Amino acid sequence: MVFGKKTYLVGLDIGSRTLKLAEVEDKKKGWNLNKFGMIDIVPGLIEEGNIRNPEAVADSIRQLFKIHKIKENNVAISVGGYSTIVKNISVPTMEEDQLQETIHFEAEQYIPFDINDVRIDFQIIGENETNPNQMNVLLVAAKKEMVNDYVNLVQLAGLTPCIIDVDAFALQNIYEINYHPEGENVALIDIGANKTTLNILKGNYSVFMRDVSLGCQQINLKIVSMTGCSIEEAEQLYSNEDADNLSSKEVIEVIATVASDWCTEIRRALDFFYSTYPDDQIRRIILSGGGARIKKFRQLLAVETSSEVEIINPFESISVDSGFDTNYLEQIAPQAAICMGLAIRRINDK
Repeated sequence: MVFGKKTYLVGLDIGSRTLKLAEVEDKKKGWNLNKFGMIDIVPGLIEEGNIRNPEAVADSIRQLFKIHKIKENNVAISVGGYSTIVKNISVPTMEEDQLQETIHFEAEQYIPFDINDVRIDFQIIGENETNPNQMNVLLVAAKKEMVNDYVNLVQLAGLTPCIIDVDAFALQNIYEINYHPEGENVALIDIGANKTTLNILKGNYSVFMRDVSLGCQQINLKIVSMTGCSIEEAEQLYSNEDADNLSSKEVIEVIATVASDWCTEIRRALDFFYSTYPDDQIRRIILSGGGARIKKFRQLLAVETSSEVEIINPFESISVDSGFDTNYLEQIAPQAAICMGLAIRRINDK
């Protein structure tokens, strides 16, 4: 695909604690990372996906683009949380244009919102394994109000939102680019500040997605309450590989308790997968987001799930310009995953 104004997009990941952007070029020899940047925003500007202060967030977005000298205005963003529903459904076999006309009727029984209050998209997966007269469809629905809020935010920052993706799909896209899966069952889990996204893949297809309101902010708030430090100082206590060397035993216990809660929720999701696919086993869990760096969490999760647990590297198969600090990219890799998944999107994508 030619790198140019007609199809080129900047990936913009709008997190509740950090904004990230990436420019990725598709060259003949493969993907190349041209630019990447992050900037923290004040806690509370975005809470559980709700934008509380659009003007302040838009100002931070403009600042991020200015710092990294990004000229392109076309961006790909993503949404998630309880205002987004992703389901695998079965419908009578029909052509795509016919399904386009009937999808609202088909979707109504699966969506816990008023059908008039959501935006709907779908992708036909293929023939249903047990009923040849049915086909499998991946259904996506997002509340119009939330989508409009994010569109308005991006426009307020002086940018043009060309693609609105789903967090879990962006994560899946960058995983497939870098790891070239060959039929294995994998759980992709992103632990953000206020939200955890789970996406279980059976081969190349997503069979289970869920967003839950669990994240690093739980640890932050407990540490702040206990020590009186700031949110930023609390984050520094556990956001590196030496977290087990913390001086405060109480802080270590807080991290262990919250990480245990995360493991319980993840185990529930895996149990749902096993109830649907009893003959399958998830041997590999790939973590992203700020929570992926917490060593105690990775250790607990490996024991709880009897799976290999690793941190994603969204730059694994992507060439990096010489101007980048490779140590920095390694450090922020798990937080960059969704952003990189957005950066590889193009305007004419489905």
